[in-house]
Amino acid sequence: MQVLWLFAHPEQRSLNAALRDEGVRTLRELGHEVEVSDLYAMGWNPVVSAEDFGYAPGDRLVVGAESKRAFEAGRLSADVRVEQDKLVRADAVIVQFPLWWYGMPAILKGWFDRVFVKGFAYGVVDPGSGRTLRYGEGRLAGKRAMVVVTAGAGSASMGPRGVSGEINEVLFPLQHGTFWYSGMSVLPPVVVYGADRVPEDAYESAAKELRVRLSSLGEEEPLPFRYQNGGDYDEDLVLRPELAPGRKGLAVHYKKESW
Repeated sequence: MQVLWLFAHPEQRSLNAALRDEGVRTLRELGHEVEVSDLYAMGWNPVVSAEDFGYAPGDRLVVGAESKRAFEAGRLSADVRVEQDKLVRADAVIVQFPLWWYGMPAILKGWFDRVFVKGFAYGVVDPGSGRTLRYGEGRLAGKRAMVVVTAGAGSASMGPRGVSGEINEVLFPLQHGTFWYSGMSVLPPVVVYGADRVPEDAYESAAKELRVRLSSLGEEEPLPFRYQNGGDYDEDLVLRPELAPGRKGLAVHYKKESW
């Protein structure tokens, strides 16, 4: 497999960097090809601007529409095109980051903002049916994605009744709203809890889990998200009442609860 490892942590002596090195080494030992985008080391610019699209300064910028025109015309900035090419080559994408304020570091969010432009990762239409291809369909369908994340909170507090919120709900905007939206199958995340206080034995346990998960990267069962165009949603994209009756919340968008 061709794997893109997307890494967002500012410290090369960090727990995250050690796990990245372990993961990349494991994948290569298993015979996979790996490309690494280390965003801090690259000095990645996370800010969307008219320059991304070769757009005339002073004109009103409508980001979605202009990004699609720039993508289709080959006018996207060179750094964005390089990352898109990596993504196109990849069969699987590992996205690794520390959980900061319940989300990704800004530099990583900016990678998605600039790389996942309209016409490439979203806004893709089936020419035959006219349907918008998203939530399980689209240009990135067939690729696999997995989050590797460190969290300061303990595992209990990020469990189903924990004050920090269940981890798959915390990651829902990325796993469902970005990966699945753009068509990628989403594997369960690898999570290191209590990351600010990981002793050596806990690190070894986390490294072992990562190696095990990477060894089944191509075969592991993905999270069972519902397809938008699979008949589960009505014309307003609301889950049909006979499915998960009486229930609300994010878990209804799984064919079965995964936590």
